[in-house]
Amino acid sequence: MRDQDPLPGPADHRLSTKEAAELLGVKPETVYAYVSRGQLSSRRVPGGRGSTFDAKEVETLARRNRREGSGSPGSGGDLSVRTRITFIDRDRYYFRGVDATELAARHSYEEIAEWLWTGRMQPGVTFTAPEATVDTARRAVDALPEHTGPTDRLRVAAIAAAAADPLRFDLSEEAVLGTARTLIPTLVAALPPVLHDHRRDDGRLAPRLWSRLSGRKPDEASLRVLDTALGLLVDHDLAASTLAVRVAASARAHAYAAVSAGLGVLEGPLHGAASGLAHKLLLDVLELGDAAPVIAEELRAGRRIPGLGHRLYPGEDPRARALFALLEEIPRAEPALLAARDIVATAARHAPLHANVDLALAVFTASSGMPATAGETVFAVARTAGWIAHALEEYGERPLRMRPSGTYVGPKPPQPLPEH
Repeated sequence: MRDQDPLPGPADHRLSTKEAAELLGVKPETVYAYVSRGQLSSRRVPGGRGSTFDAKEVETLARRNRREGSGSPGSGGDLSVRTRITFIDRDRYYFRGVDATELAARHSYEEIAEWLWTGRMQPGVTFTAPEATVDTARRAVDALPEHTGPTDRLRVAAIAAAAADPLRFDLSEEAVLGTARTLIPTLVAALPPVLHDHRRDDGRLAPRLWSRLSGRKPDEASLRVLDTALGLLVDHDLAASTLAVRVAASARAHAYAAVSAGLGVLEGPLHGAASGLAHKLLLDVLELGDAAPVIAEELRAGRRIPGLGHRLYPGEDPRARALFALLEEIPRAEPALLAARDIVATAARHAPLHANVDLALAVFTASSGMPATAGETVFAVARTAGWIAHALEEYGERPLRMRPSGTYVGPKPPQPLPEH
């Protein structure tokens, strides 16, 4: 999130309503609308009639509004939400204040998930699912048509797991955490296996997910890339799918339903499915041995080149940078890495765009013998932990606060009744 010039005024004192309105560029009554929506906190003036506002909160909200181009709370475009989970600043991002790429380099996906959920690090933590729940989810997924995509399979598995859990409506933190720790391994176990690896299960999620994505036996370097990718993708502020999860949680939908809402949005080609488009682009470049004709065809068709650029990062996506560094240690990934660099260099003649995480995922999936949909699967499994972190946070907020107002642009009422 690139900030512009710092806003005037110190951030270590409280502001009057008038001062807050001036900094936000809105009317004083709009400031109170922000308060009612849970986007600002206010404090009554001792012995007075007015309210004061934390200057740092006001500054943060003003910067978010400026970045998103949102208007007043009545415009339907103001979707700023206070969160303690992820902060994105220039070309870095942080989970609960800790550099996310450093966390992913040193900790497993499961450990990072626990960090997001609880703010505590639990070394060596693993997730397991009840056999009965896994069997229910598998039967539901196995009944789907053969051509069904991974996001549909995961959504059906989540619904089946919910149906098998009579306590799913318990929204206490302890209950939701219990759901989280069993739902994620259930989603993975419900996917059809591609590789039947008879090694002893050491409890880690990455090897179990690998066996659902590739028929090749993995080495530790490849599993490290997969586990790191899961950790890097666990959350990314209020992406479209995460916003859907928070809306569901605001209505007090249970955790399974909130995750299902996220999976529904994830299927869009501009979100979770973007890595599949990058995968296909990469295969075309590998087949032709040259990115130029492939990029030219994309531009001629008026399509955006997948795997390049990110609106939150003016430079290189830090998630891509971390994955590329690990992929350079895997010899079989070299052709795909070279093809990715060719894509970036060729596209730079048209626009100076950097590689994003979708291109890095494509290098990993293409060089690991995985299908184009594998990146979407990795994305969905990883992001489930982040969605639950956001659901937990939203359960602690005022219910039904995620309710922007529509701006009516239809015929001015009253209109006559339509004739038959």
